[in-house]
Amino acid sequence: MQLVVARIGRAHGIKGEVTVEVRTDEPELRLGPGAVLATEPASTGPLTIETGRVHSGRLLLRFEGVRDRTAAEVLRNTLLIAEIDPAELPEDPEEFYDHQLMDLDVVLADGTEIGRITEITHLPSQDLFIVERPDGTEVMIPFVEEIVAEIDLEEQRAVITPPPGLIDESQAVVVSTRDEEAAAAESGSAEDGSDEAGKDL
Repeated sequence: MQLVVARIGRAHGIKGEVTVEVRTDEPELRLGPGAVLATEPASTGPLTIETGRVHSGRLLLRFEGVRDRTAAEVLRNTLLIAEIDPAELPEDPEEFYDHQLMDLDVVLADGTEIGRITEITHLPSQDLFIVERPDGTEVMIPFVEEIVAEIDLEEQRAVITPPPGLIDESQAVVVSTRDEEAAAAESGSAEDGSDEAGKDL
């Protein structure tokens, strides 16, 4: 099974290094020197990692045969893909590979069905579940502990505790409107000569 483990960013310096957006919880294993990775687009690979180092909080890689900035720039936005055993699991039991999470049913704590995970988007700050609802619409669920309470692979489901408005946008509007009305009421009552305040008296 193939797993996207990184996306190549900008060239760094003049000796062929590139910045990398890591998309794996195990960069030491997937992106270490000697690793041979397939690519998307396929025409730019396969690529063999020659060296890797962390600079200012970002991973920098150099690939065999890439010796200058021009060659490094050609690789920009290329996805790096590792071949893994489908039965392989992350060392940390609280971590999951994308293929383990795909197609899980998403439910609330009371069992209410929300939908099914159809895609996982990796952002710099967090990962997102793209969940297809029964009516065909989609909702984005941040994969964070505060919202995703449980991943049950045996039952093939993800239990979530979403804040108001994440699943039902109308709830967010209602809450927001109430807050605005309350703020306006407080502001109005504090102002002398307010027409609205006068009508209430």
